[in-house]
Amino acid sequence: MKHTTVVGITQGDTNGIGYETIIKALSDARMLDACIPVIYGSSRFFGIYKREIPETEQLVTNVINSASDARPKRINIINAVPDNLGIEIGQPTLDGAKAAMLSLSAGVKDLKEGKIDALVTAPFNKHTMSQANFGYPGHTEYLTKEFGAKDSLMLLCSHTMRVGVATNHLPIGKVSSALTKDLILSKLRLMNSTLKRDFGYIRPKIAVLGLNPHAGDGGSIGSEETDVIQPAVEAANAENILAFGPFSADGFFGSGIFSKYDAVLAMYHDQGLIPFKALVFDDGVNFTAGLPGVRTSPDHGTAYDIAGKNKANPGPMMAAIYCAIDIANNRHQYDEMTANPMEIKHFEGPKYEKTFAPE
Repeated sequence: MKHTTVVGITQGDTNGIGYETIIKALSDARMLDACIPVIYGSSRFFGIYKREIPETEQLVTNVINSASDARPKRINIINAVPDNLGIEIGQPTLDGAKAAMLSLSAGVKDLKEGKIDALVTAPFNKHTMSQANFGYPGHTEYLTKEFGAKDSLMLLCSHTMRVGVATNHLPIGKVSSALTKDLILSKLRLMNSTLKRDFGYIRPKIAVLGLNPHAGDGGSIGSEETDVIQPAVEAANAENILAFGPFSADGFFGSGIFSKYDAVLAMYHDQGLIPFKALVFDDGVNFTAGLPGVRTSPDHGTAYDIAGKNKANPGPMMAAIYCAIDIANNRHQYDEMTANPMEIKHFEGPKYEKTFAPE
């Protein structure tokens, strides 16, 4: 009997668009056919947002104490957030951040224990999370520490693009000094591995961007390309990783060359995320590669300005859920194949871009 993927979903900031996008995404009947959803949040908050979305009146919810009790064809909710935390829709508050922290902690615990197959995280506000003593710049850094991973990779995914970043949430003034040959090589190893294990590519091709305008222009506009990035690319090639570059970022995206590669490694956050969001915002997914567990997130923020107004687009949340399902299934298939080398199959997926979301 085929296993139905159990997907945990954290509520994110109570006052943002997290609940609205979750409710709208799960109101699509295809979603409950594809997975068993478990929301880590509050049935009270869920109900408050659900009342503002008339088309979701018929949703069937099931309040449970443990993910082990999750039922198929139901929206399962674990009350990981106490009712005494306040809700102020559209406002950044400490209670909203605390709720996000409690939800995330509960979801990560169950992912570690194998009670869920994947975790999808709704957005939180980094400033209020800092005020609430979260202690991490974002989800990626928190998850890396929680899982005890030596390294991780923020990988933005869509049907047509996969863009990773060498440095995550780092001030731009610190990027150059943070870039080293070893750091870039580590990210390339992670990217190569995840493209094979999680996305089904046999021999992935990876493009590497330069740091400076025109990729340094032969050293006249900076030396990072010749001193750091190119040596990392060559070291990756020596390990049989198909890495190419460094490329000048503007021409690379502007000319469409990115479509010839299976993934792109950018040197810093905005270098990769600005073109990604400009080109594929509606189905963008943030995946944390390099962790023992599968975690994805819609590639948008809390959007306080439209929270509670029934204006949020559920597309990115749906994409994040479908992506999590695909990666969990691909990873299971890949691990079974490599554990049984005498029964090696021609593993090519299912290809991420074909199963990422139903038409």
